[in-house]
Amino acid sequence: MPGALTGMKILDLSRVLAGPYCTMILGDLGAEVIKVEAPGGSDETRNWGPPFQNGVSAYFLSVNRNKKSVTVDLKTPEGIAVIKKLAAESDVVVSNFKTGTMERLGIGYETLSAINPRIVYCSITGFGETGPDRDMPGYDFIIQAMSGLMSITGDKKSGPQKMGVAITDVLTGLYACIGIQAALLERVGSGKGQKIDLSLYDTAISALVNIGSNYLMDKKVPTALGNAHANIVPYQLFQTSDGEIVIAVGTNQQFTALCQILKEPEYAKDNRYLTNSRRVKNREILIPLLQQALLKENTAHWQQLCREHDIPAGPIQTVEEMVHDKQLQARNMFVEHNHPTAGKITLIGSPLKLSRTPVEMKRHPPDAGEHNEEVLGNSQPSKIRGDF
Repeated sequence: MPGALTGMKILDLSRVLAGPYCTMILGDLGAEVIKVEAPGGSDETRNWGPPFQNGVSAYFLSVNRNKKSVTVDLKTPEGIAVIKKLAAESDVVVSNFKTGTMERLGIGYETLSAINPRIVYCSITGFGETGPDRDMPGYDFIIQAMSGLMSITGDKKSGPQKMGVAITDVLTGLYACIGIQAALLERVGSGKGQKIDLSLYDTAISALVNIGSNYLMDKKVPTALGNAHANIVPYQLFQTSDGEIVIAVGTNQQFTALCQILKEPEYAKDNRYLTNSRRVKNREILIPLLQQALLKENTAHWQQLCREHDIPAGPIQTVEEMVHDKQLQARNMFVEHNHPTAGKITLIGSPLKLSRTPVEMKRHPPDAGEHNEEVLGNSQPSKIRGDF
């Protein structure tokens, strides 16, 4: 069955996470993705682990399905000629080399757009291609630190904390998908491609959303609130008699319902807690009262009552518990596939559920150079050595 992007050809010159995450999504949606690496495989995640299965990295498998792999030496004229040929036949190029690297190699946007004026060229860098820090290398951890994200994650006891996944890489990959598809839609009318200059730093700043907006309005430096919310109360982690539960009250009606199931209906009538703004202002008084009530029963008890009264709530699950969640099983969020080297693998599925052009896992994450003959054919250089 054709996907939503069937007919689109993506030349993927990226590695690690942000770029490969973007191109995997495009591949999931039906695009033909050609992943280019140096001979032997130069995507660093091929060697990041453990865990490995028959020598294949779980990290690499996580973001490289639905792609073909070719190996080309970009340090040789023959290799550059191959890239130019592939670009001439492609709709999109995705690269995450440091600023200026593609130009030095002779395959920058100006060069490739002269060969193919319809090319959409997405450059992903740490800090973007303009500004005083454009030449700095940028990794997710550094970006989380500089962007302010770490300063608002954790609490006073823990100090600044990074998120458990490379969130700015993931978000940048998503923004890359948005920009690429927007440029492809615009191309329908103009007939012309364009360049997308995307940086991890810019993306991280956009992820500050309400916290960034709060500061821009009142100039108060945000602090880490742990598992509480800066703008909504009660919206946080609570202790129960046997563990924890997250309760996220977003409306006054939900707060009234919460007070009822806690058998403390007077809280909902208290002038200090009538609106969310008042609850935020008086959180230091309200939260201990709610916490005291929640300690009277276990997590399962409160979870059931919250569900019955339409109060958003949920337990803290480990990754193991999450994988066995019946809701995710029903949504096909874990898919099995056979890999020529790793054997039987299980991957996280796509959250995109399209009714007429569903996402399909048609290709396993490829071994390095697995599709050289299929893609390059006679264009394959006789001698390809070295790496990027």
